[in-house]
Amino acid sequence: MGVSVPGEAAAEGQPAPPIRSLVDALRSAFAPVAGLLRPLEVDTRMLGLVAALAVIWIAFDLLSGGTFLSPRNLWNLSVQSASIGIMATGMVLIIVSRNIDLSVGSMLGFLGYTMAMLQAVWIPQSLGLGFEKPYTWIVALIVGVALGALLGGLQGFIVAFGGVPSFIVTLGGLLVWRGLIFRYAQGQTIAPLDTTFQMLGGGVVGTRVGALGQWPSWGLGVVISVAIVLLQIAARRRRRRYGFPVRPMWAEVLVGAVTCGVVLG
Repeated sequence: MGVSVPGEAAAEGQPAPPIRSLVDALRSAFAPVAGLLRPLEVDTRMLGLVAALAVIWIAFDLLSGGTFLSPRNLWNLSVQSASIGIMATGMVLIIVSRNIDLSVGSMLGFLGYTMAMLQAVWIPQSLGLGFEKPYTWIVALIVGVALGALLGGLQGFIVAFGGVPSFIVTLGGLLVWRGLIFRYAQGQTIAPLDTTFQMLGGGVVGTRVGALGQWPSWGLGVVISVAIVLLQIAARRRRRRYGFPVRPMWAEVLVGAVTCGVVLG
């Protein structure tokens, strides 16, 4: 006398559930795509995120009447997200070391306030050097980078050598830097903005502010593309030297061409 096991009938030849059949059909349909992506060493999860981002961008472009994907708007988005990308890159290293930094946003605001005051008040008015000087943005940039390194190094020193958890240190930094902004800026817009300072947002071409211009943009794109190719060649040589598997040559060329195309596009 046997005991029936759930699912035994399906294993004996009965049709599989509809969901499982659909999954198997999709897997078979995308098998050639998976075979193409494997030599390219493309992360399918990242590819899914890029595809979702493309769908969102296309939807926004249709809803905005074609202005969302215009060159000017894409340039504005890239400038506005540059600081977030830089902070996220550093945050990866912090998280890998099993720490966290809660103060990056407040510190960015404090450094932005300091640099804005340098070019709008301290250099032209307090020091009496006037506006529209070619060295204004250089001084503001150097002071901002140096102050950021000093404040970040101070917090890192307390965490590394003081033994204080990074959560506590950076939470305190968040409150301190944000409090300093509220105390001295008092919610007011810092103006006027020096024209030379706007070079940090893309440069000044004639009467157009925030644009590099046609030929400087192409030159920058070519330099970045050459750097991409050289990095690919160096990475391939290192893999061969240490005995790691390398991608087929067609895959290397395709990855380099697509990457350079995105940069130049």
